[in-house]
Amino acid sequence: MKIWCIALVLALAASAAAMPIATSARSMVPAEVQQIISVDYRALKDSPTAQALKQQVLPENLKQFEEALKGMGIDSEHDVDQLTFASFRSGKQGIQVIGVAQGSFSAKAILKKMKLKKITGTKYGLAALYPMNNGMIMTFLDEYTMAFGNQAALKSALDARDGKRASLESNPQMSDQMAAVDGSSVWSILDQQGTQAMMRSALGEAAKVADYETIKKRLLASRYTMNFQNGVNFDLSVLTSDSLTAGTLSSLVKAGMLYKKMSASPIEKTAIDSMTVDSDSSNLMVHFKTDDQKFQSLLHSELFAAVSR
Repeated sequence: MKIWCIALVLALAASAAAMPIATSARSMVPAEVQQIISVDYRALKDSPTAQALKQQVLPENLKQFEEALKGMGIDSEHDVDQLTFASFRSGKQGIQVIGVAQGSFSAKAILKKMKLKKITGTKYGLAALYPMNNGMIMTFLDEYTMAFGNQAALKSALDARDGKRASLESNPQMSDQMAAVDGSSVWSILDQQGTQAMMRSALGEAAKVADYETIKKRLLASRYTMNFQNGVNFDLSVLTSDSLTAGTLSSLVKAGMLYKKMSASPIEKTAIDSMTVDSDSSNLMVHFKTDDQKFQSLLHSELFAAVSR
């Protein structure tokens, strides 16, 4: 993966002032969280550039979630204000994923339609679980918030909410990362393993030339935000164990940018020139800014097409 667009792909992998994640959604996230991605659909609706990005790099699992919502009579383009995904580690069951949707849909109206179709729910603790398309199940957290995923994942998330397993609140490192970005148009946080994998991909060939393995274990977590006011603005922060590691990582990223620039197309060189990289205490800081026209041209470059497959 190439350093100037790796995070753009991650932003929708898995993005005006956005609404913070609902308390009911936050309570569903287990302590072993790997990544949270939150997308303010209202912000995307108002930006042609954001819509172009979404169509270009929309990941398969997000498509499945949107299709499942459609099966419930919910149009993500009109009825959803915010969609949040959380992936978490769950022992032998591996990585599990849940989604939480907030919007203008009504739980009462949807449940009424289900009743007419003779779709009944099953109880799990205090929650009522209902089947969705694609083998997923869902439950309403309140009148305008629903959580969904496969059965094992949703039950694990409900266990976190109900105090049967540790929740995000008991993971201060990830809670702090989330507090720093919650409320942006598009935001995400990554745990240590996810951050290490992301930076290896971002560095590309530079990771092989430099001794990335010596600093990898000192990368602790990361977060990014993306908004589409006055062009495209992207900010990535990688938390490291100390200022020396942050400085070394900054140098590696800059080396990766120079390496890529040697073989980049003109539009890709413009993108690289639009990035700034620095370190602040124990954090690596990456900022990317460009206007809508240049970014939409970048979307159609060969390099971006290759990374977004």
